[in-house]
Amino acid sequence: MRIISWNINGIRAISKKGFAKWLKKENPDILGLQEIKAKETDLPKEIINADYYKYFNPAERKGYSGVALFSKKKPKLIKKGFGIEKYDIEGRIVEAHYNNFILLNIYFPNGKMSPQRLKYKLDFYNQVIIYISSLLKDKKNVVLIGDLNTAHKEIDLARPKENEKVSGFLKIERELVDKLVEIGMTDAFRHFNKEAENYTWWSVRTKARERNVGWRIDYAFINNGFLNNIKGCKHLKEIEGSDHCPVFLELK
Repeated sequence: MRIISWNINGIRAISKKGFAKWLKKENPDILGLQEIKAKETDLPKEIINADYYKYFNPAERKGYSGVALFSKKKPKLIKKGFGIEKYDIEGRIVEAHYNNFILLNIYFPNGKMSPQRLKYKLDFYNQVIIYISSLLKDKKNVVLIGDLNTAHKEIDLARPKENEKVSGFLKIERELVDKLVEIGMTDAFRHFNKEAENYTWWSVRTKARERNVGWRIDYAFINNGFLNNIKGCKHLKEIEGSDHCPVFLELK
């Protein structure tokens, strides 16, 4: 099973850059999108007509946040959000249940705007950790894909020292990614690749992609009991159209 996760930074914008053609060529079994920035009624026809079961969870605020899931196989169950209004109005989660695992496609908040937004981000992280812990306690297999908006280790960004006091690499944020690992989740990319200079986001403003001055903030996590089902995980760095590149996860 081929799974792709991608923060597309606007589904209408990326549709003008050959997204439908790319999707048809890549043909993943599951595609999780983050930051779609659109409601379902605003989507281009080529996306609406794509040969997938499609599930959208847009934010109430126009042109902001939102996630989507495209699936070749119809999930047994779809959930959107936590049932907690302050998170659900931002359209950050689509959960899909398959025969042998639960997929969580999540767009984690950015905490750079203000102390209030940082607290919102940390609270959101804790809610995700509580929820995944409950799934693991119930002996469920969990695959988490999405934009975590946090670089976990120094190896995961080009300039760690300069960013120690910047949201996205704060100690308190990184410790929450540690907590994900502690509860029984494995970073699938790092399971295979321990090398530096592997990033998934680059600033467009500074043309950082050309110099590979980036951050690894997009991930696929899988619970430890399901690790034997991973065939591979890599970044599709050659795919452009967004300031993020897709993350590819293959399961047996």
